[in-house]
Amino acid sequence: MFVVTGATGNVGRTLLWSLAASGAVVTAVSRGRRPVAVPDGIRHHRADLESPESLRPALTGAEAMFLLVEGAGATLDMPEILRIATAAGVKRIVLQSSQAVGTRPGTASHAPLHAIEELVRRSGLDWTILRPGGFASNALAWAEPVRAARTVAAPFGDVGLPVVDPDDIAEVAAIALRGAHGGRIYELTGPALSTPRQRAADLATALGEPIDFVEQTTDEAREQMLRFMPPPVVEGTLAILGAPTEREQRISPDVAEVLGRPPRPFTAWAARNIDAFR
Repeated sequence: MFVVTGATGNVGRTLLWSLAASGAVVTAVSRGRRPVAVPDGIRHHRADLESPESLRPALTGAEAMFLLVEGAGATLDMPEILRIATAAGVKRIVLQSSQAVGTRPGTASHAPLHAIEELVRRSGLDWTILRPGGFASNALAWAEPVRAARTVAAPFGDVGLPVVDPDDIAEVAAIALRGAHGGRIYELTGPALSTPRQRAADLATALGEPIDFVEQTTDEAREQMLRFMPPPVVEGTLAILGAPTEREQRISPDVAEVLGRPPRPFTAWAARNIDAFR
């Protein structure tokens, strides 16, 4: 049996369907109170990583666990989560981390994730760590202004990053859960650099209507991000968006290595998700 935490997220939803299609026995874990749509045959369990004991019923008898740490993970009792997982019989953990753990390990925004990675690696369990870069699905933050005014506002309009399709992350995770890539750390990116201005243009093409791009100042972007992100994460995110390192702009070969095909471009994500912008 596989356990998928963060089952309602951009990666978790696709991961559930991928595992279900293969005939695997899966338990979906999420913390929300709203009804959750899961594929037929998949059990849903409500639990919160901040209350590790709530995970125990979902983990009992599980072979492997997909561990999604929301935010920076600073408030989690990761040793207790790992203890409960081990006691429940879990043999393997696939951790979704962040590329910035490798590129900016000393920053306040990603130090907690770095510590979580180290605990997973020292847990005695088989492990695979996924370090995706920026998500193509972050463009969903533009959905409401595109629907309302056919406008996108973002900072650093001409700075490119190889954003990754969450479905590619999910497909890599599904393979890793089966144990083929133990002890590996994978950086997951898209196939090409993509700027915010280009992504807005790609959405316009998929929509069949023009979209105006408005470049925000750093202060404007900071003010907007602080409404839903803690200050250290905001500063870390702005640093990556505005002044990415050479490694953060590198096209990683890891998606292709694991999946045997190139990663999906942003245009593919836009075409699949364009209804959210109509």
